[in-house]
Amino acid sequence: MPIADVLIRASIVLFFFLIMEAAAWATHKYVMHGFLWALHKDHHMPEHNRLEKNDLFALFFALPSIALIAAGAADVFSLLFFAGLGIALYGLAYFWFHDIVVHQRLRILGNYRNKYLDSIIAAHLDHHRGRGNFGFLFLVPVRYFRRAAISK
Repeated sequence: MPIADVLIRASIVLFFFLIMEAAAWATHKYVMHGFLWALHKDHHMPEHNRLEKNDLFALFFALPSIALIAAGAADVFSLLFFAGLGIALYGLAYFWFHDIVVHQRLRILGNYRNKYLDSIIAAHLDHHRGRGNFGFLFLVPVRYFRRAAISK
């Protein structure tokens, strides 16, 4: 496969990965904290269960990814496949950050920290205290990164 084709496919994966942060931010602010609050509110309760109604949002986000991957694979790995792959990779990154690192719903990691993780964890925990911050991986107010730099 020519290098140009590889770069195009990698760019599509990266584009859809990045655009998912904006989609997740908007969905989180306007859907999860809007008309589907009934599904999201159990995530904001002090006591978390193993499974939450909020977990249904993972399925909502996975469906377009699955559809694109299936359609792209059926068409000899067309560009749709790589768009779906970018969405799926974002979903994995989100799961790792949100459910494993921040909320530790799966206790599989030791205690490792760095300024970037400290910043986005602080922003997310502030979100749970009712202070906005609807981003997940990189749409986080700059003040959290400044605080991490000062405190280290």
